[in-house]
Amino acid sequence: MSNQLELYQQVILEHNRKPKNFGTLESATHKAEGFNPICGDHFWVTLELDAEGRVARIAFDGSGCAISKASASMMTEAVKGKTEAEALALCAQFHHLVKGESPEDTSLGKLVVFANIWKYPARVKCAGLAWHALQGAFAKTAVVSTETDATTEKGPST
Repeated sequence: MSNQLELYQQVILEHNRKPKNFGTLESATHKAEGFNPICGDHFWVTLELDAEGRVARIAFDGSGCAISKASASMMTEAVKGKTEAEALALCAQFHHLVKGESPEDTSLGKLVVFANIWKYPARVKCAGLAWHALQGAFAKTAVVSTETDATTEKGPST
């Protein structure tokens, strides 16, 4: 087994067993529900911005496979302290990574463990679900799906 594959498995399993920032923020300034109708993964992302517009707190709740849960956990860690623009830029980088469009993007830090997920097309949506919900939260979209563009499904402001 290659070192990269072994690392990938260890990271995914660890974040699945002990996800970071799992739960709901009652004081959230932004929130969105994300759903993957293909496999049934379902998450809510809640976040709170500070006075400078940076992600002060972020959490996710719901259920999904090990890949979607690990991705959500790692996403919450990656966007803490970032502005909306920085977080959305990170979302774009991550989506390119999991689609195989920039597999060598080492600026993503620990998120590079998802670099080969594009080889398993059904898993790309699992890895991207929480990221779509994060984009939806910033866009004030109540519900997003992996089957639609997060910025076009407007819901009630949250």
